[in-house]
Amino acid sequence: MADTPNSIALNIGSQRISVAVFETSKGGDLVLKSYDSESIVADPALEASRISQSRIAIGDLAQRLKLGKSKVRYAISGQAVFTRFVKLPPIQADNVEQLVTFEAQQHVPFPLEEVVWDYELIDGAAEKEAVIVAIKGDALDEINGTVNESGLATAEVDVAPMALYNAFRAAYGQPEESVLLVDIGAKTSNLLYMEGTRFFTRSVPVGGAAITAAIAKEYHISFLDAEHQKISNGLVALGAGYDQQIDEAVSALATVIRNALGRLISEITRTTSYYRSQQGGSAPRRVVLAGGGANLPYTLEFFQEKLNLPVEYFNPLQAVTLAKDIDVEQVQREAHMMGELVGLALRGVGKSQLHIDLVPLTVEQARAADRRKPYLIAAAAILIAGMGAWTFMKNLAATKAAEEARSMLEQRDSLAPLKSQIDGLLKKEAALRRITDAYTGLESDHAFWMDLISEVRGAFASDAVWLTDLEPISGYDLASLDPKASPGARTSAANGKEVVKEEFSNTNYGASSLNQIQPVAAAAATPGKRPAQAPATTKRPGQVPAPAATTMANAIRIKGFWRDNPKSQNVVSELLKNLREKSTSFRFTIKDAKGGDIVLSDEQILAITVEGAPEDLGLPFQITLPLAREVAVK
Repeated sequence: MADTPNSIALNIGSQRISVAVFETSKGGDLVLKSYDSESIVADPALEASRISQSRIAIGDLAQRLKLGKSKVRYAISGQAVFTRFVKLPPIQADNVEQLVTFEAQQHVPFPLEEVVWDYELIDGAAEKEAVIVAIKGDALDEINGTVNESGLATAEVDVAPMALYNAFRAAYGQPEESVLLVDIGAKTSNLLYMEGTRFFTRSVPVGGAAITAAIAKEYHISFLDAEHQKISNGLVALGAGYDQQIDEAVSALATVIRNALGRLISEITRTTSYYRSQQGGSAPRRVVLAGGGANLPYTLEFFQEKLNLPVEYFNPLQAVTLAKDIDVEQVQREAHMMGELVGLALRGVGKSQLHIDLVPLTVEQARAADRRKPYLIAAAAILIAGMGAWTFMKNLAATKAAEEARSMLEQRDSLAPLKSQIDGLLKKEAALRRITDAYTGLESDHAFWMDLISEVRGAFASDAVWLTDLEPISGYDLASLDPKASPGARTSAANGKEVVKEEFSNTNYGASSLNQIQPVAAAAATPGKRPAQAPATTKRPGQVPAPAATTMANAIRIKGFWRDNPKSQNVVSELLKNLREKSTSFRFTIKDAKGGDIVLSDEQILAITVEGAPEDLGLPFQITLPLAREVAVK
């Protein structure tokens, strides 16, 4: 299959979706042209929505990177596939595929007609060895459908551990001593053992989500709150001497995280024993860390302590050149999470060591059609060459052509009823897709509000501040803010209307608690943005009124009180920094007349009272925060 000028790699994880666009230099090396990633919710309670979350995330990334309908190579997690290493007897090369098929029938826990599978021969062992990878056909179709529904086409399908191996070999070469690569994902961790040309991998059910679940269980909080605590305050405890140097609450949290990571150390020990006894490998001499689960502070030191081996972070970009427009700081910060993307890109330039390809049925059919094209062209050429001879066979050719035309007309007439049925099914499909898209949008908005509330709670967790109101705002216009006006004037100058009625708590059953905010006249459709519904028309006698327009909130107004603090007269601004640094729900920039970004200052979004009566328990403040995107309020 011929590659497009750009090689596009997509990694589909349980909590993180990432995309990278590569091009090839004149010397044949990879050049990272663009890169972006999107997080999804890994809460086990929301597992049913993971596919829809992935589809939305892939669509957003494709839009931001302007991928259009490009073909992509994507990797699926090791958790989703069945992987088995099998020994092969010394046989002739012609019989290898037949023997591997027999081994697949013995080891794959499903009938082969129900799975998509592939294999690769492994060099370096005393005996010939093959790795067999299989996935249920319906599971692969679901993942591939998610990719294709985002407007992308499928070029090849790889598995995360194999892509990581290819990236490691390109960046570090062939290791002379045994190396263990630990890729800590959300739900699973991939363990890759590499020694010369020898290779072995296993996925274990311990990852970042297990740490979050342990925090949630220990502190009796939700999974989302536990995830926020892990990201905001989490680190790995390193022992009693270190614990004495940190806050007691942070130390307790670090201990919970350490205990959860201890399960991964046990799995590594167990897998290493199997690798040595059953695969004939050697004990690792060094460890390389990869994956988003390795982001917690002191993770590297923890592995050094437990495994008593030198440990370093994975850097697959040693084999990649960065384009001028790349955000170097972001890439350096996330390099250890980009191994799968680099491994996939290596497939596009023919520099990969392993070539596993789990081909969905639709992709295989398209490839078969491409393979038939040369034969069809050749047949057409022969037909044209033979036209000269047909001059001598006019009568026979005319008769034959008439018969073929009559046959084609009969076929067309017989297919006419099927066309009508297909058209009807397509209309039903379109209607169902509209319904599912609506539910998906609502589910995405629901998750957004949950994340927003969690962020606000975590950012303003202080004894000196308490919140009283968190109110969605519709039609908030940042361009109306005057940077030269006083803080109070700026806050009042910002337009926007409250979505929730002041008397919503007394609203009668069945009545709406939302203010009747008429949406702005429909503008040109914006990619990635759900348009507001048209306003309801006036009801005439006998007419059923149109549904009320969906109210879209684009800002949140937070009200509360703060206690005067002699050490810090600006405690609210100090807490606001937490949102600026870590929030994904809010934005703190506006566009100037030239389209450049202007960072909003605290004075533009915060109105705070600094003087009050001595008997006052607290001083009021108000913050209006623009949302990262418009969100429906129903």
